[in-house]
Amino acid sequence: MAAGDESALGELYDRWHPLLYSLVLSIVRDARDAEEVLEDALWQAWRQAASFNPSRGGVGSWLTSIARSRALDRVRARRRARDEVSLDEPEGAPTLASAQPGPADDTEAADVRVRVQDALALLPREQRDTMQMAYFGGLSQSEIATATGQPLGTVKTRMRLAMQKLRDTLAVLREEAP
Repeated sequence: MAAGDESALGELYDRWHPLLYSLVLSIVRDARDAEEVLEDALWQAWRQAASFNPSRGGVGSWLTSIARSRALDRVRARRRARDEVSLDEPEGAPTLASAQPGPADDTEAADVRVRVQDALALLPREQRDTMQMAYFGGLSQSEIATATGQPLGTVKTRMRLAMQKLRDTLAVLREEAP
């Protein structure tokens, strides 16, 4: 890709689109915005391919970082646009309900985040680190094995056990929620 090979961009898209799309969609919460953000992120990766440093992490981590940054930029821009005062409408004029998440949605999302963070905190360190590398760092199980120096089977076992514990813990937390 650093050499300007356009087929590499297609391969990059095919390989990373599902993971990056789900990450971006979870941040921007709009499918159209998620596609646009992901396209911007992949073009940015294409333009900055020469700056990729494999000693700092894998391709997945690098792409995840770019996609996350672009998604957060989109959310901030949307928030700024929503918060701007319109000079066209008189103050107090009735407005249509926004399709943007409201305070209740933000509170619910924050509650879910807290529950997930609490559940992650209960995991043994090795399982928690493995899950964070996979889901927040965007690394594959093979990349995690390489990064940690652990056998692939160990990584798979840690992820399976962590998922079972998270499922059980979150079920209990969901039952306790108001």
